[in-house]
Amino acid sequence: MSLELILGIVAAVVLLGVLAVRVSVRVGLPSLVLYLGIGVLLGESVAGVHFSDARLTETLGLAALVLILIEGGLTTRWSAVRPALGVGVLLSTVSVLVSIGVAGSALHFLLDLQWREAFLWGAVLSSTDAAAVFSVLRGVAVPKRLAGTLELESGMNDAPVVLAVVVLASPDPLTWTTPALVGYELVAGAVIGAALGFGGAWALRRSALPSTGLYPLATIAVCVLAYAGGQLAHASGLLATYVCALMLGNSDLPHRGGVLSFAEGTGWLAQIGLFVLLGLYVSPPRLLDAVVPALVSAAVLLLAARPLSVIAAATPFRWPWREQAFLSWAGLRGAVPIVLALIALVEGGPEYQPLVDVVFVLVVVLTLLQGTTLPWVAKVLKVASPTETREVEVDAAPLEEVHAELLQIKVPDGSKLHGIYLRQLRLPTGATVSLVVREERAFTPDGETRLRHGDQFLVVTTRGVREQAERRIRAVDRGGALVRWREGGDKED
Repeated sequence: MSLELILGIVAAVVLLGVLAVRVSVRVGLPSLVLYLGIGVLLGESVAGVHFSDARLTETLGLAALVLILIEGGLTTRWSAVRPALGVGVLLSTVSVLVSIGVAGSALHFLLDLQWREAFLWGAVLSSTDAAAVFSVLRGVAVPKRLAGTLELESGMNDAPVVLAVVVLASPDPLTWTTPALVGYELVAGAVIGAALGFGGAWALRRSALPSTGLYPLATIAVCVLAYAGGQLAHASGLLATYVCALMLGNSDLPHRGGVLSFAEGTGWLAQIGLFVLLGLYVSPPRLLDAVVPALVSAAVLLLAARPLSVIAAATPFRWPWREQAFLSWAGLRGAVPIVLALIALVEGGPEYQPLVDVVFVLVVVLTLLQGTTLPWVAKVLKVASPTETREVEVDAAPLEEVHAELLQIKVPDGSKLHGIYLRQLRLPTGATVSLVVREERAFTPDGETRLRHGDQFLVVTTRGVREQAERRIRAVDRGGALVRWREGGDKED
């Protein structure tokens, strides 16, 4: 196949994937189903493209998962996940064990699987998917505590589940050292990710790169380096990636808006490529035999394994039953379980090919069921929050020669910055609003200028008071002009 034909096909698939996003938003169908459908249509049963390399699919799947985790970590606000940190960590660790145990035990009896194989199936099915969770939550207005919990869980639980799948798929016997080895890999991965995240943020803040486009590339590269460093240290590269991205995303990155936009674009590209690839790999004629075990596994997961795992994590923190029920239903599966099944296939041999087919069918069924009903479930459980608004976005560009920074802020819908006079912002000395852009018209404001929804304004601030200025803007965004404030900073109610 010629280069121009390959590039043409890839470009067409990406454009179809972008179009699928619009279609999925309009019809309320999760986009990953459409991506999988594109892959199936390109495959051997329809368009005739033959692709059956499990190892290559696994490798490319893990690479795409790294980019998806980077986007998730960079775009997750620490202020959103901090109230749910305890539950999120338990969902990523203790709940994984509960889910594996419950699902494995049930599938041992229902599908007549050997114990080790049954627990392997349970491990493959226990991981929620970051891409599915991040995409679906964008359209569901739930409190930040719930959204933060789901984001934290989907970003962190891949690492322990991958380790569990590798251990259970391997023919090597389990020994008393196995839990210690898994513990080391998780702790070492988190430490490596935190170190590179802290160091990368420090370096980027002090680097005057010649082009703003280099900052997103450098940020992504630091996160990928965390994955490589974790794997080379025989630790969890996935956990190192997510922790590194989480630290970078919550630090004072130069050109933050551009970095997040680039990460979001690479995340979408990874999702499109991953789901199309998985759809291309699967063989539709084999899926008929997988329907019954897939439906049985889905029922076990929805009715027993997921609810019990959520109860184990949320009950110690006395979360209301409505929020626990929502967390149970919102445990979305996507490409990750399919990639995990491919890992089992590569590590354990051809006997695990039926697992790949079963997981593929299960993912499609659960995505259609959970993804399309999640807004309705949130409304029925009364956890939907129609007043929940997006947090104001602040982007910073360094002005190295004068030791200052330029903050770019957009006033989102629902923000309490709307109607505020600029004098009511009461920015600290050393920070001032220099420009307002409204309806594509820019003008120099004064103290009597009132902000409106959709406005963008620029704040020039010295580096010493930049953090105070940003805190003050975020506080007014959430609490309005009367939010408590004192000279040199603010204190939120």
